[in-house]
Amino acid sequence: MTTNKREEYQPAGAPQPISHYCEAVRWGDLLFISGAVGVDANGKVVSDDVAEQTRQIFRNIGVILAAAGGSAADVLKVTVYLLDVNDRTRINPEREAFFGAARPASTLIGVKALAKPEFKVEIEAVVGLRGR
Repeated sequence: MTTNKREEYQPAGAPQPISHYCEAVRWGDLLFISGAVGVDANGKVVSDDVAEQTRQIFRNIGVILAAAGGSAADVLKVTVYLLDVNDRTRINPEREAFFGAARPASTLIGVKALAKPEFKVEIEAVVGLRGR
């Protein structure tokens, strides 16, 4: 049985948050990953290309998952925020590469803006971790 204890994650190698939040919070066997954007560990946007931003987002999520003892196969649900929903076809190959055979539940939301003008996509996730 897992104890319901709140645990914050801000792993080395993940970008620093731009506001008052952490990269992820664990509660029991659930891990809630904050909206990730296409920036490197130094906070620099990797490209203006939506596919490259998405690739970096999944790298960042991978760092968080590893710190929590999880993997892409443990992701239960993602929410994707896109400036242009027509970019869905451009980011899908990055999703497939990251998740492989695992297919999380997913919601796609078209938005007018994200936290910074250079961001084209943001992805948050809910993860089911096995008890420790």
